[in-house]
Amino acid sequence: MTTAARPAHPINPTQHEGPAYLLNAPFSFSTEVANNVWMEEMPLDERRPDARKAMAQFLRFYGLVASESLVYLLPTPRPDGLQDLVFTANMGVVLEHLPERDTVVISNFTSPPRTGETEIGVRFFESMGYRVVVPETKFEGEAELKHLYDDVYIGGYGLRSQRETYEWLERTYDMTVLKLAETDPYLYHLDCTVFPITKEQTLVCTAKYEPEELSLLEKHTEVIDVSSASAMAGLCNSMRMNNLIVNASDVHDLRAGTEDYQMEVAKNRELEDIAGRLGFEVAHINLSEFTKGGALLSCMVMHLNRYSYEFSLL
Repeated sequence: MTTAARPAHPINPTQHEGPAYLLNAPFSFSTEVANNVWMEEMPLDERRPDARKAMAQFLRFYGLVASESLVYLLPTPRPDGLQDLVFTANMGVVLEHLPERDTVVISNFTSPPRTGETEIGVRFFESMGYRVVVPETKFEGEAELKHLYDDVYIGGYGLRSQRETYEWLERTYDMTVLKLAETDPYLYHLDCTVFPITKEQTLVCTAKYEPEELSLLEKHTEVIDVSSASAMAGLCNSMRMNNLIVNASDVHDLRAGTEDYQMEVAKNRELEDIAGRLGFEVAHINLSEFTKGGALLSCMVMHLNRYSYEFSLL
């Protein structure tokens, strides 16, 4: 099965002839409830975000993305009780391989503070004319399910999403999901360890997966290894927009010579080396306020299509 051609008159952003994404401005962003290990290890007074700084960082990110793509902003229906709504990668996933290009799977969240987001996602995508489904089993969106090419995806399970969700998707939508077991609580979504950078090549923190899982991946994609230290620092939490790889980095906020500074510099250099070999440019943007919620750049973007992956640079 091949990815369907876009119609002459698109009726939704997935059919748009250009990159399209869903973001959410951080009106409801909060870190009151610690729902991941990063937050649990940070005292509440240290992890409480500066609302003005968070909005300023978001607007810089929004400006960068909107300069080269179509961006929809997910409405925030209320200012509290939706602390993670800004992390739209978990809202759901658009099934890229279906000919109609109009189906979105909305998340059935494991994380208690996020359960209210399901209804918001259903309403938004229904209003856009999409066919909307919510699985009965646990699933946390695009952050857990990455499209490779045609009808082939990679799905992470074990911490926030269930393997049964991918088995249901395979039966229902005639797709193949390469299933990877997640075991590291610090890397609790697939986008922490896996980043498809082209249709043929995928960045993977291979140290986090079993040999048989990696062998399965290698049958479908060229695996480019990412070090554990760089995965922990957010290398795989990147996004591709045309020929640009965008990654979060607060390196200029860190004191030179410290361990955190050295890890961040090493991560940035590793990403720049990989991108350079493949013909990409790299842009780093500071999203430090959002790391207080245990999240990085890829968490803040839901792809409404994968247009950037439709051409090769080399």
